[in-house]
Amino acid sequence: MILNPELKEIPIYQPGKPIEDVQEELGLTNVMKLASNENPFGASKRIRERILKELEMITIYPDGAGRNLKERIADLYHIAPEQIILGNGSDEIIQYLSRAYLNSNTEVIMATPTFPMYKTNALMEGAKVIEIPLVEGKHDLEKMAEVISEKTALIWICNPNNPTGTIISEQELISFLDFVPKDKLVILDEAYAEYVTDQTYPDSLQLLSKYPNLMILRTFSKIYGLASLRIGYGISNLKVIQDLLRIKEPFNANRFAQVSAEEAILDQEFIQYCKEQNEKNKQYFLDELQQLGFSYFPSETNFVLVNVNTDDQLVFQKLLEEGIIIRAGSKLGFPGWIRVTIGTKEQMEKVVDTLKQFA
Repeated sequence: MILNPELKEIPIYQPGKPIEDVQEELGLTNVMKLASNENPFGASKRIRERILKELEMITIYPDGAGRNLKERIADLYHIAPEQIILGNGSDEIIQYLSRAYLNSNTEVIMATPTFPMYKTNALMEGAKVIEIPLVEGKHDLEKMAEVISEKTALIWICNPNNPTGTIISEQELISFLDFVPKDKLVILDEAYAEYVTDQTYPDSLQLLSKYPNLMILRTFSKIYGLASLRIGYGISNLKVIQDLLRIKEPFNANRFAQVSAEEAILDQEFIQYCKEQNEKNKQYFLDELQQLGFSYFPSETNFVLVNVNTDDQLVFQKLLEEGIIIRAGSKLGFPGWIRVTIGTKEQMEKVVDTLKQFA
């Protein structure tokens, strides 16, 4: 068997270390995972009852169009259901966008470091990837604008950015969109949007009517706490959605994911609670980092990228031995840094106690 030559340059994605592996390898009972930016407070209590009810339908294919969930999302954001496409996580929509618009004669523009699946999917389609380094952890939109060419097909903006947690403001985004030709699709990946408290963050949904070349990606994996069910969505104009529906898998969003997301949307009180707890625990963590002399990027998410001023693998291993799974920055394009998901107050206290050894 001969591997497609386009795939030889693609690295294998390395997810956060599973809890079960750490328990087995180190003989630990209590292990906390602060590596993949999951919600430490779980998901809405409404979901369990709904899933149990749906078990009666386990032999029946889900609604391939996801009508009920689309209507629930549309009601939340005051948009039309036809503007929405569902995905097996927003990762799948990244794949659809790349498959629909990229080929060996096209280019895609993105920041670096950023979420790696943009580049992976572009390379799979044979497109040329143009990466613009971050400036102080933020997208350099001016440099990204400078490299737009006739071959540019997609422009990725991860906002807030993963792994830095930084944002671009509404004014910065509008200035950029005004410059971008209307035949170049700009994708805003807003996986962490619900955590943002900065008032300058773009109200991207309000920009859709003015910019037909704009698409927004969101997910139920983060603040909604449905990471294991894999459900995300994209919002754009009707033409873009119709383009993507041509290549969408028939039953890509499973029944349990759809109904869980429906229930999750209805419990905005829980979402607000999670946002408030995240902000409080994050502020505690940042205050402690300052006391210890560690620098970090200002994060509008449920994670913080911390400069540990030493070999990040050593810090990763020490935290692992204490039953704390985080991400080593060298795996994310930031050697000497670590990315820590914001957990409960007790979890963050344990992280701080361990980091004191490296201060």
